[in-house]
Amino acid sequence: MTVRTDAGVWVVPPMRAVWVAAFVEHSIQMTGSVAMRTLYINPELSLSMQSTCCVIGVSPLLRELIVEMVSIGVLYESDPSHHKRLALLLDMLAILPQRPLALTMPTDPRARVIADRVWRNPKSFSTLTELAQGSGASIRTIERAFLRETGLTIGRWRQHVRLFEALRLLGKDMPVTTVAQEVGYESPSAFVAMFRKAFGTTPSRYFELDLPRNEASSFISTCSNDPC
Repeated sequence: MTVRTDAGVWVVPPMRAVWVAAFVEHSIQMTGSVAMRTLYINPELSLSMQSTCCVIGVSPLLRELIVEMVSIGVLYESDPSHHKRLALLLDMLAILPQRPLALTMPTDPRARVIADRVWRNPKSFSTLTELAQGSGASIRTIERAFLRETGLTIGRWRQHVRLFEALRLLGKDMPVTTVAQEVGYESPSAFVAMFRKAFGTTPSRYFELDLPRNEASSFISTCSNDPC
């Protein structure tokens, strides 16, 4: 899954979940066959979690807990067994490691023009001068905006976009060589080296997880009305 908000983009591969805080407008794009389970948590019960979005690792215990809670439907704090399940869930969410699968989007409207153009065509080799045409700002101004608002230079930001697109394509069982070409790398070896540097493993091994491919992602959100 790829989750987008005005603030950024989050990639959610198998054995990961995305936390979306209450009232955060977002969109979800599925790649391939995805089975998604969603938990809606009363915001008053999730104060220890971030107020925006983040991707977290899903342990086998958390996965089974999510499956169990979804099968129940609605949990009420007045029910002792429900209360224990909910307490365990919140405790686990508070200690689970976050995964670096987020890409911050610039908020400066001029820099956002370039960001949107890069996101629509990750493998493009357009120069910054070409990308900046019609943006209403100089290249130096855009470079400063990217560094200030995303923490990355435009070059590094474009590299991250390509890696996110690579994850999406790999999730569709596309061969590594094809993925490398689709995201603009001239050789598979260069792509594999960059992928390993970013994610700590090779593209071919990234999805070698305990969860079947069609059981891809979990989605954890917060709600303003529904009881949990």
